[in-house]
Amino acid sequence: MGISMGKKKQVERKAARSTAATPAPVMARVPPVPQPGTLQPSVAPPTKVKKPSGFSMLLLHVHPRMVPEEALQFTRTCGLGGMAVVLLVLLAGTGALLLLGYEPSTERAYDSVMSLRDTAVGGFIRNIHFWAANALVLVAFLHLLRVFYTGAYHAPRRFNWVIGLLLLGLVLASNFTGYLLPWDQLAFWAVTIGTGMLEYVPLVGPILEAALRGGADVGPKTLSIFFVLHIAILPILGAILASFHFWLVRKGGGVILPRPPGPGPAPRPTLVPTSPNLVFREMVVALVLIAGVLLTAASFDAPLLAQANPGMSPNPAKAPWYFMGIQELLVHLHPTFAVLVVPLLAVAFLVFLPYLKYGEAPSGLWFHSPNGRRTVLVAAGAALLVAPAAILAYEYVLDLPKVLPFLPQAVSNGLLPMGVMVVLVLGFSALIQRRWGASNIEAVQAVFTLLMVGFLVLTVTGVFFRGTSMRLAWP
Repeated sequence: MGISMGKKKQVERKAARSTAATPAPVMARVPPVPQPGTLQPSVAPPTKVKKPSGFSMLLLHVHPRMVPEEALQFTRTCGLGGMAVVLLVLLAGTGALLLLGYEPSTERAYDSVMSLRDTAVGGFIRNIHFWAANALVLVAFLHLLRVFYTGAYHAPRRFNWVIGLLLLGLVLASNFTGYLLPWDQLAFWAVTIGTGMLEYVPLVGPILEAALRGGADVGPKTLSIFFVLHIAILPILGAILASFHFWLVRKGGGVILPRPPGPGPAPRPTLVPTSPNLVFREMVVALVLIAGVLLTAASFDAPLLAQANPGMSPNPAKAPWYFMGIQELLVHLHPTFAVLVVPLLAVAFLVFLPYLKYGEAPSGLWFHSPNGRRTVLVAAGAALLVAPAAILAYEYVLDLPKVLPFLPQAVSNGLLPMGVMVVLVLGFSALIQRRWGASNIEAVQAVFTLLMVGFLVLTVTGVFFRGTSMRLAWP
């Protein structure tokens, strides 16, 4: 009896504990029913989130939402990158319109261009296309100079410098392939001279020349190859590389800004919204550039000579102006050195510039420092004196093959002057460092300026001062 009463009490205690542990059901709160005739408080409607427009989304992909205020100064970039984009858009639009009337065949190409030229709208569109293409070469070259002289080719922008060089090469190739399409005497013989330079490349030169021409001579196959390259292959490659180039600019932090001297991190810049601060400035530059191109197109017609005649070569026959520096080298040096060795050395120098050891970080200032500006001016002055003097000496005084007839021309007129040139450049670099105390960055700037100004002198000489049989003459 006692045992059963004990068990009963244990069962009752367990039941009591389980009842206490079980939570009481929560009754759902029912909102009170409004009484008829009573005023109820107004409920504010949910706020609508404003979605960015398509134009704003495009800007967010091209530019960051905020940019450093100091980067908005025009002297930081001179707007050259944006100018190149505007010119590309102009070229794409006018090129598409020109395709509506152009016929890519040697029988009809010239007549179709003449038909375009005889109409006011067609001639104006062709003028825009021509001057925009030439302006793009100039703007791309100036953009390269801006990037170099502000030190924007150093890490983390080194690989983007190489991409920029490839884009510059595509711009030159696009202009060169488009040069032939009118099929007039100017275009025919300029392309004949330009492609003929490949003949002097050892071993593979004739193969490259035949592949580019589509045969032994410039003809219908050449026009077809250049047409496809100009309207399809080169633009597609350019669009891919340009997109990659823009992405790398954003990844690298945008425009390089000046940093204070001394060790330590640079202070954080003041940020401002991209729109309207940067967008307004870009629109102004774009409108001014477009107005300049339209005014030039209205004032000066794109050149068009008589229809191409393979049997009648003009005297002198010149390459396009952007290749005239190389043609001028052909007047003075052995063809292999003028067409292959010198251009390869120049390209290698440009490609490896960002990967040299400088021992200091770029300052972000133009020419790196006041001393860098001074050494650049010294280098430019030296090139303006030495390059014309060398041209005159080669033209009227110094004939190395005759002075050294016992040497092969590749040595007397190629290896020997190249060796002298290398010694002079290295000596100039050492002089800049000792006489003016130039740092590594400043010395490289000076050497780059010396070579660049020298090549510009060759280009100007070939374009304006070469007359019949490529002899020196006043323009």
